[in-house]
Amino acid sequence: MKLFSLIAAMLMASSEAFAPAKFSARSVTAVKAAEGELYIDQERRNIMNLILVGSAAVTVGGLAVPYILFFVPPGAGGGSGGSPAKDALGNDIFAAEYLKTHPAKDRNLAQGLKGDATYLIVKEDGTLENYGLNAVCTHLGCVVPWSAANNKFMCPCHGSQYAPTGAVVRGPAPLPLALAHCDVADDGKIIFSPWVEDDFRTGGKGWWN
Repeated sequence: MKLFSLIAAMLMASSEAFAPAKFSARSVTAVKAAEGELYIDQERRNIMNLILVGSAAVTVGGLAVPYILFFVPPGAGGGSGGSPAKDALGNDIFAAEYLKTHPAKDRNLAQGLKGDATYLIVKEDGTLENYGLNAVCTHLGCVVPWSAANNKFMCPCHGSQYAPTGAVVRGPAPLPLALAHCDVADDGKIIFSPWVEDDFRTGGKGWWN
């Protein structure tokens, strides 16, 4: 009888050992809290990742934009309408007075579209050419002087040279000088306006458009 009781007690003990563990309400609450903290940490991690990616994009963009702009030719002025040519003092230039003091084949600077230095060109017959030449070198933006002795524009910065029409005759300048229309208004003022037609020197669209 005692043997039977001992066996029964051992069976009950083993059944309790393999029974599912009982969790208290406090244990369940702790597990849920831990899961909540894990969710919050993941959300914070996502936010930090977004901040990191955004910061990297801004940094790369800040470095890339100047690098790209380095290879874009300098602005050639231009605008939606014409603007009077002005002298070094900011006064409007009148064609009749200008031609009295500037002989044939003369090329002299005036203030053109957007304030860019622009050449007024006097033709062999003593009248103004119907276009002006933006004096900004298409290499790195130096103002290119006219050399009457050499009959061409010669940049002192890196040796670029341009024909009397502004076409490139020697690099490193990659493009011709930009064009602008040059007309005389009814009141006698010289007017520059954007050149939107094809470039007559290359036969294609002007790079400044």
